[in-house]
Amino acid sequence: MQRLAPFVLAAALAVGLSATALAAPRDDVTIGMTIEPTGMDPTAAAPVAIGQVVWQNLFQGLTRIDEKGAVEPQLAKSWEISADGLQYTFHLQDNVQFHNGAAFNAQTAKFSLDRARGDQSTNPQKQFFAAIEAVETPDDNTLLVRLSEPAGNLLYWLAWPASVMVEPGSADANRTNPIGTGPFSFGEWRQGDRATLERFDGYWGTHPALAKATFRFINDPQAQLAALKSGQVDAFPEFAAPELFYELETDPNFETSVGNTELKVVAGMNNRNPPFNDVRVRQALMLAVNRGELITGAWSGYGQAIGSHYTPNDPGYISLEDVLSHDQEKARALLAEAGYPEGFNATIKTPQMAYARRSAEILQAFLADVGVQLTIVPTEFPAVWVSEVLQGHDFDMTIVAHAEPMDIGIYARPDYYFGYENADFAGIINKAETTTDEATRLELYGQAQRKLANDVPALYLFVMPKLGVWKNGLQGLWDNEPIPSNDLTAVQWSD
Repeated sequence: MQRLAPFVLAAALAVGLSATALAAPRDDVTIGMTIEPTGMDPTAAAPVAIGQVVWQNLFQGLTRIDEKGAVEPQLAKSWEISADGLQYTFHLQDNVQFHNGAAFNAQTAKFSLDRARGDQSTNPQKQFFAAIEAVETPDDNTLLVRLSEPAGNLLYWLAWPASVMVEPGSADANRTNPIGTGPFSFGEWRQGDRATLERFDGYWGTHPALAKATFRFINDPQAQLAALKSGQVDAFPEFAAPELFYELETDPNFETSVGNTELKVVAGMNNRNPPFNDVRVRQALMLAVNRGELITGAWSGYGQAIGSHYTPNDPGYISLEDVLSHDQEKARALLAEAGYPEGFNATIKTPQMAYARRSAEILQAFLADVGVQLTIVPTEFPAVWVSEVLQGHDFDMTIVAHAEPMDIGIYARPDYYFGYENADFAGIINKAETTTDEATRLELYGQAQRKLANDVPALYLFVMPKLGVWKNGLQGLWDNEPIPSNDLTAVQWSD
């Protein structure tokens, strides 16, 4: 074999080392999502898909929620709370600018809070700001928030997507052209296909490793699997086909994770109308359901049964599945006592998502066993479902995964879609949200859970897990989901 001269060998090694040094990791990523957002402004509409694109990536709040569910500083770098809990003084970050070059300061923060709580507000979480009496700006970097009553969850609520800071000059156009303070700016939105984000060079914090991120909207589970296998998509942080997940768990090209979420799958009943205004009927329907079998059939055994509108991730969680556990004989007896010995007919408006369709089909079978004939009505989500169910209250039953964390208080909202009006429950929630003592708050949330477990304004079924899958080498996506999000700020490809 011919030997290379020393200088030839050295040159060859140099070329090899140079090529290695130049082989930098990828700086782009394509993320798959099942549901496409209806817009890009989380302060104007409720669907969680909005926040899953823009929260932390484009928009930021005074505070933020981390992967463990803890509240951290963000645009407010620190704060003090008065002894009576009625005054919050926020000290804001310096030299922050929006993507359009406008400065973020105390006046901008005041605009954002006043806009969220104003008479014309369409903010989906407007109740978060109800206790705010006044917002003042002593100087550009100091924000003073005065409350009419203590709000023990205020710092937590200010971390939600609905509470992000917006720029006055661009706020009205955020639905289609979002302008925030985050590490990425908005690229384009090809509706029905994808949305892109680009690294913002003027970002005030640590710049992300990614230069570009693309969100692909793929509803069909088989198409999701194909997109992953073909390399069109790098990750599905919430893979929508549990029956196909095992195939990915055993594929050496991917990493998978079964994490925790706040996705509470519940079958809501219209408590305003007969027969669902009778607690005995609602209890009977809950008794007719075998949660374990439903989880197996609807979500391939992935998931955890719940007995109230609360998840095991939430502080103060109580396991209440045994309060009304599966008992068909008792279910029939309660229906007869309520005046329905032969059962009754009802409809269930079911969004197109796989978990909802499958759960509704299994519920249909369980309820038929106790004489209740349930007709499934496919209902497009979010537009039609929001219009007919959430806003119009035109339904008998429905099924949906409530994604907001610690949202047990929705049952105390006047005219919410369940139609559940209970003064005792509302009083418990009011006390929980106004106390500044954590132990007292958790005790009150325990009382609220027990109340719902017995009154069953909705059938409490299970918590969906976060079935995450991504290519080997992709790092920084969240395993758990204390708030619906696809935070890309720490996402990068390994060398």
